[in-house]
Amino acid sequence: MRTMDIVQILLYVVILTVLAVPLGRYMAKVFSGEKTWTDPFFRPLEKLIYRLTGTEEQSEMGWKQYAGALLIFNFCGFIVLFLLQLLQKYLPLNPQGFGTVSPDLAFNTAASFITNTNWQAYSGESTMSYLVQMAGLTVQNFVSAATGIAVVVALTRGLARKSASTIGNFWVDITRSILWVLLPLSIIGALILTQQGVIQNFSTYLHLTTLDGGKQTLAMGPVASQEAIKMFGTNGGGFFNANSAHPFENPTPITNFLEMLFILLIPAALPFTFGRMVGNPKQGRVIFVTMLVLFLILVGVTYSSEIFGNPNVTALGISGPSAMEGKEVRFGVANSALFATVTTAASCGAVNAMHDSLTPLGGMVPMLQMMLGEVVFGGVGAGLYGMLIFVILTVFIVGLMVGRTPEYLGKKIESWEMKMATIAILVPAVTILVGSGLASITKAGTSSILNPGPHGLSEILYAFTSAAANNGSAFAGLNANTPFYNIALGIAILLGRFGIILPVLAIAGGMVKKKAVPEGPGTFQTTGLLFGSLLAGIVIIISALTFFPALALGPIVEHLMMIGK
Repeated sequence: MRTMDIVQILLYVVILTVLAVPLGRYMAKVFSGEKTWTDPFFRPLEKLIYRLTGTEEQSEMGWKQYAGALLIFNFCGFIVLFLLQLLQKYLPLNPQGFGTVSPDLAFNTAASFITNTNWQAYSGESTMSYLVQMAGLTVQNFVSAATGIAVVVALTRGLARKSASTIGNFWVDITRSILWVLLPLSIIGALILTQQGVIQNFSTYLHLTTLDGGKQTLAMGPVASQEAIKMFGTNGGGFFNANSAHPFENPTPITNFLEMLFILLIPAALPFTFGRMVGNPKQGRVIFVTMLVLFLILVGVTYSSEIFGNPNVTALGISGPSAMEGKEVRFGVANSALFATVTTAASCGAVNAMHDSLTPLGGMVPMLQMMLGEVVFGGVGAGLYGMLIFVILTVFIVGLMVGRTPEYLGKKIESWEMKMATIAILVPAVTILVGSGLASITKAGTSSILNPGPHGLSEILYAFTSAAANNGSAFAGLNANTPFYNIALGIAILLGRFGIILPVLAIAGGMVKKKAVPEGPGTFQTTGLLFGSLLAGIVIIISALTFFPALALGPIVEHLMMIGK
């Protein structure tokens, strides 16, 4: 291993942690209604929004009403984005004259962007107009990320409040998520990216003649504004098909480092927000440390696999650079491996290297992180509420082991919470396995495979994992822009999002009504090293038991074939 590579990875972790702590405290104040230094800027605008929309700020909702508002809001967003694509040909800000998007692709894209997945079965620069990119996709980048934050804040209130009946107001939570968190971070991020060379314009595409007389078209557009929120909101949908491997989206090593930092900043900060909102910062710290340890283990596996490279390529007489297959040469192996791990640790999906060209084990880690439930930091909001599901499950298992009613934050974990937690874990798992199975045995599914054998299975498995986990990254070796995959993956995306959100809100509704149980000598502590170790173990074991057979038929057997075993 190279010393400077390790230094870069450790530097990234240190800076991420240093920034996450104050941001977490700031968000706790925002969602607790405490005063912040940004109030003079955003409070008047917030009041104006409530006045225009008729929102009663002080009126709170039970979990069913909260879930209903969330579903209505997302349904309306789906319809608007779907229609924007179907009518794109007739709408302004379309200097390239792009035609209408096919109904199956429009369905897939609308489902993808309202769920914070941002799976793209198309090339953005040759399919979507500037209007659809901004008024459709970029807007959903904000509101889908805000929805995830709102859900985890509602769950936090459900765990923190005692003998109550409400978990907050969805409209207030989503407004504050955008105004106080996502919008200012994105403005700052976009300005920095623009200064570093990310383009931001409304120019028509440039048609140029190269030095050898060839013709080349350079796509233009409002890239920096979409790039910033795509990272901060863990969306991942690139303006260009090459995503963050494109020099107009990610021009320098500095932007590469910043984009990785943007991806995990809010997910890493939310555990600290949680700890302060429940009145026990240690609860948040143990979750953060658990996430961080899992992340470091997985980035280590990815980097080790990629720096080793493919021995079959080396055997052809190509030395050293075999590890660079599929990597962005500007950033090297370490930054490609780190980016791949970061983007799949969060439900982002942005890439600066092609995951299809990673070594079998290097490609398995991004897939495994999504199979873990996107809880190794995870998406904005989604990562923390997914991890809290595992926290509840861990507490329940420990309670069974010691013969005591399981408790978390002084509240008993009972059958309702366990049923909802089980549903939240099973829905994405069933979606991934059933979807992959159907695609593997039907002509409509197998006809899109570019590589037969175990790698082809990995391509299918990765696609459904990315969809159900709301990640959006692709193995890039599967032709997913077909009616079968557009519809099947669109359904998987919706199940993976709302099949978890609804049980999470149901848990919040059940927990908020409970009284606090006094801590006794038999109470299991959920703030120490032992609990963090158990939590990490439960996350890994459940995913291993669920997905190991599929992984064994895909990347594991491909690795054995690569090394000649």
